[in-house]
Amino acid sequence: MEEYLIKNTTREQREKIVRDALGCGGGGCENCSACGIYGAIDPYEMYQPYIDGEKELSEITKEFQAKYIR
Repeated sequence: MEEYLIKNTTREQREKIVRDALGCGGGGCENCSACGIYGAIDPYEMYQPYIDGEKELSEITKEFQAKYIR
């Protein structure tokens, strides 16, 4: 996972990582509405702090789990 750390990626790479991982809207999205169910609204919005270099993916995932997964 070191390769995905902010210090090892550019903003453009982080955008691609998020886009490829989510697959929403790019033909991979099945419009399951899971994003809305869990309150994330737009998955890209949820991962924006990673793209902006403010938070690591692991931090965002932990925050999400603490709020919505019981």
